[in-house]
Amino acid sequence: MKPALFTTGLLAAAALAMPAQADKLDDIIAAGTLRCAVVLDFPPMGSRDADNNPIGFDVDYCNDLAAALGVTAEVVETTFPERIPALMSGSVDVAVASTSDTLERAKTVGFSIPYYAFENAVVASEGVEMADWEGMKGKVVGATAGTYEAIWLEGKVKEWGEGEFRPYQNQADVFLALSQGQLDATVSTVEVAEANVKSGNFPGIKIVDKAPMVPDYVALITLREEYGLINYMNLFINQQVRTGRYAELYKKWVGEGEPAKLTIDGVYR
Repeated sequence: MKPALFTTGLLAAAALAMPAQADKLDDIIAAGTLRCAVVLDFPPMGSRDADNNPIGFDVDYCNDLAAALGVTAEVVETTFPERIPALMSGSVDVAVASTSDTLERAKTVGFSIPYYAFENAVVASEGVEMADWEGMKGKVVGATAGTYEAIWLEGKVKEWGEGEFRPYQNQADVFLALSQGQLDATVSTVEVAEANVKSGNFPGIKIVDKAPMVPDYVALITLREEYGLINYMNLFINQQVRTGRYAELYKKWVGEGEPAKLTIDGVYR
């Protein structure tokens, strides 16, 4: 046998002898459980009902993904800053947690295609005079640390050269500070702003204006190297849209109207 052929034969034999490498998708199916990190102080995406049960768009989305996999869903409550650490530590398999698909985060975790898109609103304390979003200039503003809204707001404070930005651990703390007058204003998704004003849990707040931010596309996330699971989640999201389930969940949790398109002209359709 020629040396080259002999070497090729050895490599082929070695490849056949190597055990098949299971990935996270196989592990989830074998375990019979899908552990989803979900933020539960972010209505209507995630919250708790009167009996303390997790509810919301993201909760239903986790349940739908588990059903598609043929496993049981387990909702693991996390805060926004805990989403990625929960994945990295192995506490959860995926995060269904309204995670903005930033390039910085993509250095650490793997993103699916977008499953939802947010627009943002400026919410202020009723005692603060503010006619539009630019009224935040020079004010004390805050948002949940590490979120798309926080990054944008902190950047604006630096750009204006006046005012103060305060980071908070979770969304509930932001709205509580706003309600108590510790903050003048915040930026949150339109859905969350409307839900919190309507709930009455944070008296003395008002929606002022839409924030001039590009749509916030959010995705499902898992470990960066789990290509099999990422590919599965991409197809799952595609089917959620084309079967009408995405629109159904939007109507259930957000309200009437057309849900945001998840495609971008000139990039992907």
